[in-house]
Amino acid sequence: MWSDVPRCPGRHPKQPVRSVSVRRCHHQPRYNIAPREDLVAITNDAPETMGHLEWGLLPHWAEDPDDVPRPINARSETSVEKPMFRDAFEKRRCLLLADGFYEWKGRRGSKQPYRIERPDREPYAYAGLWDTWQQKGEAVGTCTILTTEANDVVADIHDRMPVILEPGEEKNWLNGAGVDELQTLCKPYPGDLRAYPVSKRVNNPQNDSADLLEEIDIGEQSGLSDFGS
Repeated sequence: MWSDVPRCPGRHPKQPVRSVSVRRCHHQPRYNIAPREDLVAITNDAPETMGHLEWGLLPHWAEDPDDVPRPINARSETSVEKPMFRDAFEKRRCLLLADGFYEWKGRRGSKQPYRIERPDREPYAYAGLWDTWQQKGEAVGTCTILTTEANDVVADIHDRMPVILEPGEEKNWLNGAGVDELQTLCKPYPGDLRAYPVSKRVNNPQNDSADLLEEIDIGEQSGLSDFGS
């Protein structure tokens, strides 16, 4: 359904990523976040505060938000060259917090969703870009997730994956001094990940409950009822 990073299930972490000190955060657990919904974020201009950004980057220079695309992800290899992302890559970076994501495998019309997470199910941070669009007193903070080549676990499902930062890399991503240094962080995740099939109920963004995270037997899933609530 999504070209690179699909809906992010994040049970938004009850505690911040380990290498960032956070003063406050107010959020409800989420299990199936769709584009244009809020992600929990830490931005480079306020690294001690955890807030929310709308998923789907809206650049500050857009005159009409309906006339520009709202990308939910950006290729890390080329984002520094693209007008949509170049300025944000250099000046407005963020950590986007989650504890897993969904990706789909198979043929169009019969794709099977998988959840990818750390084996210990601990939260982590994606490398992201953010921007603030303002017009007539309205201000909207938005973001996109950077992607890279898939690691060995994800490659069996898809050829791309989100850039997952290791704990020691999070501050470097927020404070990085140069493009070359930042791009070295945008690599396939070298740590352990686990992928397992989940219910096709995740295909419907109205479904947002903890049971979406349960592993299923693919052979037991069939029929349109799997998409319902």
